[in-house]
Amino acid sequence: MFTGLVTDVGEILSVETRGELRRIAIACAYPLESIALGASIACSGPCLTAVGLRHEGARTVFEVDAAAETLARTTAGEWAVGRRINLERSLKIGDELGGHIVTGHVDGVATIVSRDDFDGMSRFSIEAPHEYARFIAEKGSVALDGTSLTVNAVEGDRFSVLIIPHTLAVTTWGGYRAGDRLNLEVDLMARYAARLTEAGK
Repeated sequence: MFTGLVTDVGEILSVETRGELRRIAIACAYPLESIALGASIACSGPCLTAVGLRHEGARTVFEVDAAAETLARTTAGEWAVGRRINLERSLKIGDELGGHIVTGHVDGVATIVSRDDFDGMSRFSIEAPHEYARFIAEKGSVALDGTSLTVNAVEGDRFSVLIIPHTLAVTTWGGYRAGDRLNLEVDLMARYAARLTEAGK
């Protein structure tokens, strides 16, 4: 379980294909002793398991395995050496819930339609996969590349989010442009509300 508040930006050091799996090594600033083998780490959205740990210079490197389902449903299949990804370690009891409840189970891939920069901020227009657009509501929450964001406006399958200067600086959002693809996780409460409504019919 996560909050969508990014705590580090990692760098992909290697991607190794192992049959239907890809072993991905990610460098980060987390202390090595703070990550346990088997720990869950949200990597630009998908929750992945740390299966290897080591030091490399001053940085910690953890390895994860991305399986076929993850590669098919997320942008993980596009990840290459040098790519920067948003990181968040799983919640502990007593942690502050500053974003919204994020599971790390990516629903699909959304696409940036446009970016408008002003006053140090950026407004992004994003197109969601049609089957998930109904779960996105104005003033509701959405997780994009592991970042908890508030939806500003919705029109059909498109919605907009406003990224403040701090978020642009401490996540990967500062480098995003039109055409970039993002891991989308819809709000858990919206999903269950829709399911209850369908069941009631």
